[in-house]
Amino acid sequence: MFKPETIERFKGIETPFYYYNMDVLRQTLDACRDASAKHNFHVHYAMKANFNPKVVEAVQRYGFGADCVSGNEVKAAIAGGFDKGKVVFAGVGKSDKEINLALDADIFCFNVESIQELEIINELAQAKNKVAGVAIRINPNVDAHTHHFITTGLDENKFGINTWQLQDVAETLRKCTNLKFLGIHFHIGSQITDMEVYKNLCTRINDMQDWFENHGFAIKVLNAGGGLGVDYYNPDTNTIPDFESYFSVFRKFLRVKPGQEVHFELGRALVAQSASLISRVLYVKIGQKKNFLILDAGMTELMRPMLYQAYHSIENLSRKSEVGKSESPEDGASSQVLNYDVVGPICESTDCFRKDVELPESQRGDLIAVRTAGAYGEVMASNYNLRDAVPSVYSV
Repeated sequence: MFKPETIERFKGIETPFYYYNMDVLRQTLDACRDASAKHNFHVHYAMKANFNPKVVEAVQRYGFGADCVSGNEVKAAIAGGFDKGKVVFAGVGKSDKEINLALDADIFCFNVESIQELEIINELAQAKNKVAGVAIRINPNVDAHTHHFITTGLDENKFGINTWQLQDVAETLRKCTNLKFLGIHFHIGSQITDMEVYKNLCTRINDMQDWFENHGFAIKVLNAGGGLGVDYYNPDTNTIPDFESYFSVFRKFLRVKPGQEVHFELGRALVAQSASLISRVLYVKIGQKKNFLILDAGMTELMRPMLYQAYHSIENLSRKSEVGKSESPEDGASSQVLNYDVVGPICESTDCFRKDVELPESQRGDLIAVRTAGAYGEVMASNYNLRDAVPSVYSV
């Protein structure tokens, strides 16, 4: 929810920009830390969700680790203050250069996604006279019941090692003397709000733990991944994800043995609600079948609606401010509500945030907020159409 003084501040700032509510970010981090600490769970922040320096700085103060999916993310995490002993390097396509960078940084663990990758990490570690900690990412074939573009735990996905390859994995681990096997890793998808899905994941983790121990491998780390979703429809009334229920599922159904650590990789759940994309209406087009609000922000600033058909709440802050002062049209408030397709300026037909959005009758220059843009917003921005980079503004 935007306070009147915040909206007034926005009027003097060139749009578009990302607005970060640092109070919301801190409240979310507090809730996650408190809920995970009850069970002695280890949380790693998924850097891919948002690597804005101020966001990274705020997250690392909570003592979380970092989950990285590129060499540059590893560098950014360590430069941002994360303990290198809590940095995990995941990703299905790590280059030799990236692996060497992570080896030189002495990170905690590589989450390995293929037998060939095990062999390469072993070879590169041997050349440096180092031993690399590894966890095996297993594809558990668990349906996350989320958008098929962000599902990662099915046999048809490119991620992880399939269960029928585990015997070969065991043989490779025994041969690779410059690897230290730490445990097993899973990630089944993103924007998951059905806790039953995580219950099913626990069952698969328990099964896979038994398999490795029966084949002579002691497991220190059970990494359950992340994927906890947020409420894109109600950002003001349901701002903080239900971390209590999320961690309680794993506490209840995951079989944790003495000396083992349970790790999680949360990104979206920590940062999504902390930011909005703030834009202005460039033009209003009123048609016979469609009305359009053409904004100065588009798919170059927030790709999710175009890439995943993702929903974001959209508000006209200028009209909201007026209506809050008076419900009377003669006092300057707009009482009429219209349906608009809210679109961007990019030369692509897919450059549309949402269709048929109910908004107060809008005018050129009105401030528009696209909510819940703190995850996979700024990090996915591009300069397509030679667009300028968009700045970030922070709550005071």
